[in-house]
Amino acid sequence: MRARIYQPARTAMQSGQAKTKDWVLDFAPASSREVDPLMGWTSSDDTQSQVRLRFPTKEAALDYAKANGIDAAVQDPKSRAHNVRAGGYGENFATNRRQVWTH
Repeated sequence: MRARIYQPARTAMQSGQAKTKDWVLDFAPASSREVDPLMGWTSSDDTQSQVRLRFPTKEAALDYAKANGIDAAVQDPKSRAHNVRAGGYGENFATNRRQVWTH
């Protein structure tokens, strides 16, 4: 079995960092999906691809993979670039402005 250990990024619908602190172990699909000729549904015989395990630390996920004989690849998270602006929204309406502000 091949698995991937990673720390999930936040979704596009999130403004906070909820559900991004845990580490996730996902199994890679062992077989391709097939289309059922009668109903047209996509299905697979691989039940491991439906398993998603969460761990509090990367080491805990690696220990679990090693204890169960799972070949796991770790993807370290990318660091976020913090966008720091001088001032903020209130700077748009400052009275001590050096340049003339117009629409």
